[in-house]
Amino acid sequence: MLDIHKIKIGSNIELNNQPYQVLRAIFSKIGRQGAVLRTRLKNLKTGNLKEETFRDSDKILEAELDKKKAQYLYNENDLFYFMNQEDFDQFSLDKNALGHLHNFLKPNCQVEIIYFNQEPINIELPIKLEFEVTEAPPSIKGNTADGGTKKVKIQTGWELNAPLFINKGDIIKINTQDGSYVERV
Repeated sequence: MLDIHKIKIGSNIELNNQPYQVLRAIFSKIGRQGAVLRTRLKNLKTGNLKEETFRDSDKILEAELDKKKAQYLYNENDLFYFMNQEDFDQFSLDKNALGHLHNFLKPNCQVEIIYFNQEPINIELPIKLEFEVTEAPPSIKGNTADGGTKKVKIQTGWELNAPLFINKGDIIKINTQDGSYVERV
């Protein structure tokens, strides 16, 4: 059990038998009323966001999460299929549960699967991954009014701003947390 003083951004808690990750935590104490913690939570199963306020007397369960290595296989409609590397069990996760991470899944890439009560609920990707640029408009000399960037598309279909020197066929590194360009490989 956690009290509200121990809940920080990134903590995993359990509410109503659902796992949540704390995205925002604002602690305040006003006079004699006691302390409160206002939080913004993300449901790790569904991806839904929720605002929740906890009082000083509340005791919150810490979510028991396990991580295992898995391999991404393919997607069909809004389902993404994975294979556990330990027991070769195959399972799927919904696009909504994955959030923006589905934009960075390449066939056969290695991921960490997050389990809650022995059920796969989400994935964790490395912070930086390499992708091939499949579409890049030509660079126009002197076109630096927007900071010297252009929209490019990678092999998964994700579009991002990259420097003008990036061309079709280049391999670039992308930050999977925010989808931004890091460097050319």
